[in-house]
Amino acid sequence: MRDILPDVERWRARGERVAVATVVSVAGSAPRRPGAKLAVSEKGEISGSVSGGCVEPAVIETALQVIKDGKPQMLEFGISEEENFEQIGLACGGTIHVFVERLDW
Repeated sequence: MRDILPDVERWRARGERVAVATVVSVAGSAPRRPGAKLAVSEKGEISGSVSGGCVEPAVIETALQVIKDGKPQMLEFGISEEENFEQIGLACGGTIHVFVERLDW
């Protein structure tokens, strides 16, 4: 959280709402470990990372929705051998669960 905190504090000082996405579990190979965070301001500014880029557009889109409706979401990203790489997934073959919540403090 320390790496995203300065940006979150700046956005909140401007009166913006913010959502934070956190990697809560990893199975297999994944670019980021549990605890990795990505913050998103209501204007779409980002800070941090939950995947090294491969699934972050979907996480950012979800974060913007969570900012609007206040409903947290649990996301799962992974790819099996049966799936193709046109779908959102981790090219490294693992699975991650990302919890997205709005900060209301």
